[in-house]
Amino acid sequence: MEKRGYKTERKHGKKWEAVDWAGNASMYEINIRQYTPEGTFNAFISHLPRLKELGINILWFMPITPISRKNKKGTLGSYYAVQNYRQVNPDYGTLEDFKNLVKQAHRAGFKVILDWVANHTGWDNPLIEEHPDWYIQKEGEIVSPVEDWSDVAGLDYNNRDLRDYMIESLLFWVRETEIDGYRCDMAALVPVDFWEEAREALEKVKPVFMLAEAWEPLLTEKAFDACYGWDLHHLMNDIAQHKKDGTALPGYFHKVETLYSRNTIILNFIDNHDENSWQGYITERLGEAFRVYAVLMYTVPGMPLVYTGQEVCLNKRLSFFEKDVVEWEENPELSLFYRKLNELKHQNPALLTGNDPGCFHIIPHSNEKEIFVFERYKAENHIIVVLNFSAENQELHLESVLSGSFLEYFENEKTENLHHLILSPFAYKVYVKQFSPYAF
Repeated sequence: MEKRGYKTERKHGKKWEAVDWAGNASMYEINIRQYTPEGTFNAFISHLPRLKELGINILWFMPITPISRKNKKGTLGSYYAVQNYRQVNPDYGTLEDFKNLVKQAHRAGFKVILDWVANHTGWDNPLIEEHPDWYIQKEGEIVSPVEDWSDVAGLDYNNRDLRDYMIESLLFWVRETEIDGYRCDMAALVPVDFWEEAREALEKVKPVFMLAEAWEPLLTEKAFDACYGWDLHHLMNDIAQHKKDGTALPGYFHKVETLYSRNTIILNFIDNHDENSWQGYITERLGEAFRVYAVLMYTVPGMPLVYTGQEVCLNKRLSFFEKDVVEWEENPELSLFYRKLNELKHQNPALLTGNDPGCFHIIPHSNEKEIFVFERYKAENHIIVVLNFSAENQELHLESVLSGSFLEYFENEKTENLHHLILSPFAYKVYVKQFSPYAF
């Protein structure tokens, strides 16, 4: 049987090994402004036990720096219009409050990363007055990096002093608050050699995890452990909206295996702050099929991301520039679903990513437009994933019988020898192969 998927050799070498704790981790993005009515670090702390029970490992905090008032959008402005790189947004609390939050998160077993905005500042950042030469200028005037980003001013990394200042600012938060890494906003708009230099400096303090909001492979060679799986995200939206079908997926995975080293971590997601606010909440984009795509993002190579409120089916677009609190209505069924996905990720080495990833192969079958089938395996751990993207019953015949005893993870049902399968609308099946301890 021809198998398509990740190759065993590396396309590129990587300078840094990812931290060990990234291998089976799930990430959770926190929008402090909207998380609680108070919108503070102290109010968020009460959610740590719930997120621990959910099975989350890494807490990514959207920017916590003060937000510029000059040229701001809306009432509160954008989280990404940085007024000062070494201060805390007073609406969220104090530096001591954040230190306490990090300490409490670490005690609970979480890792913490901060959102970092290196490409631009807000218009009342003191750097504009103190160092105008650090900014992009046209005809002697400081300008925005992108035309419709009117609330921010673009930084010019041709300036050595800017680079030194930015690296010291990155080091400040690691030293002062003991965070474990960064998610770097619009990383591809900042020169790669800056990120490589910054990574060198950070590693001298402690091993860090670095995530680029970008897909460019060069960023992952010497600077970042992980990058965004934008193509997969868009593919999932397109398949759910009948613009494409399952036959588009092999091309994506071939692209990944060609462009990235095998130990590059791809961040897989069906939601984040940008998608929710600007493109629509999950069921608005994926409809009733959203659980199918959640299983996909958890089981293909990479690290899964859960956004604020996703675990209780956040059913609105959160305002980006206004106060718009998440409505935390209990959804035990959906929370259990995500908890089980996290347990699946944690308990199966076949789903590892990073330094020692599990293998991935697409399994050919008779109904590839509507159903996607693939396997993950590492040593004796072997998982088969079958996903029905269709709103109708579907059946398939695998090209070759998959012999053995399997336990379907969600329904806890045993089955023998996978070959002919019938799936209900939007069904998802995860078969874990069972090995006898007495087998020779």
